[in-house]
Amino acid sequence: MADQDPYYATAFAARYDDWFPSYVTDSTVDLLAGLAGAAGGGPLLELGSGTGRIALPLAARGLEVHGIEGAPEMTDRLRAKPGGRSVPVTAGDFSHVPVDGTFALVYVVNGTFFELPTQHAQVRCFANAADRLRPGGLFVLDAHVPEALADPGAAVATLPIPGGVTVRTRRVNRAAQQYTSDYLIVDGDGVHHVPVSFRYAHAGELDLMAGMAGLRLRDRFGDWKGGAYTSASSYHVSVYERTA
Repeated sequence: MADQDPYYATAFAARYDDWFPSYVTDSTVDLLAGLAGAAGGGPLLELGSGTGRIALPLAARGLEVHGIEGAPEMTDRLRAKPGGRSVPVTAGDFSHVPVDGTFALVYVVNGTFFELPTQHAQVRCFANAADRLRPGGLFVLDAHVPEALADPGAAVATLPIPGGVTVRTRRVNRAAQQYTSDYLIVDGDGVHHVPVSFRYAHAGELDLMAGMAGLRLRDRFGDWKGGAYTSASSYHVSVYERTA
């Protein structure tokens, strides 16, 4: 997470895995592992490692994974899971905190990059990722297509959770290039409202940030299965390469 961690990351870390069903799938782990192999096999660095929902499956495949996480409560949850103590985690804002060593793959997924609240912070994150990569290393992130965020069909979603239900609504501020996901969570302890804010960016803006950091676009997929990115895609997975 970033310096000003979202409220959920500190107050609700113990419930995070239940309340926020993971969009991470086997395909996510497969693609990241394959990209790591193509870039030399590791080590890997996750920006916003959270409760370990990605780092731990990658580590279970024999990959060396490090994390950066700003909320100690989230890292505590990672540590409590099988294998969690084997993943080194640096505390701090993933957009600029220094980490020892260089990496074959740096990644930030599940929309976490866009919790950085300003363009400046996002540019700084690209630069920090590039500084951590060895030549030929890869930086991977996923992103909503902004036009899809405003699609009325995507504005409301109902998600079952253990012992309850979550209703997510989305408010888009096009002028500010921001959106807020409001989670109304109903479980055995009552009703909870958890807002999470994001600063979105178009693919072209991301490519410009990457270029400023010395990275070039290598691939852009339409999903974590490696499908084609088309005008019908609602999100993308972008892979940037450090060339020198």
